Amino acid sequence: MPKLFEVIKTGLDEEKGYVIAVSLALIIVAAVVAGYYLLGNHTPEEYNTISLLDQQKQAVNYPELISVKQNSSFSVYVTVENHMNTVQKYMVQTKITKTLPANFPNGLQIEPANTYMFSLPPSETNQKLVTVTQNTPGNYAVIFELWRDLGTSYEFTQNYCVLNIQIK
Repeated sequence: MPKLFEVIKTGLDEEKGYVIAVSLALIIVAAVVAGYYLLGNHTPEEYNTISLLDQQKQAVNYPELISVKQNSSFSVYVTVENHMNTVQKYMVQTKITKTLPANFPNGLQIEPANTYMFSLPPSETNQKLVTVTQNTPGNYAVIFELWRDLGTSYEFTQNYCVLNIQIK
């Protein structure tokens, strides 16, 4: 009988060892997860956006073909959203070009046709109707660039919208 008792006792010790190991693993995982949430910096990434809407404030009927004989201008709503954690001063520049480079990291290096500036509190939106006039027939890209005030100068945010138009 003594051998039978030793086998049963050994089996109970192994089960107890597994329970202790699993419990320890769960405690360690819970501590790591809790530490991550308590000590980690979980503020959302700051960003800003610019977008265009047609005259009905929808993203549907953008102007594409403009007739010089009827009216050589068109209007779109330019919408800027501030998802930074502070009040931001912005500048939107409207530029018109026949040739659009593949990228322009410092903004398109041409004279703007229109510029306006405004301040925007965090989590707010600014919407402005911008009218663009072009009298020369041809195919054009109208670029709306978003710039942010750094205090001493404006920085191109890398955010822009392109509207392709044809003037006849």
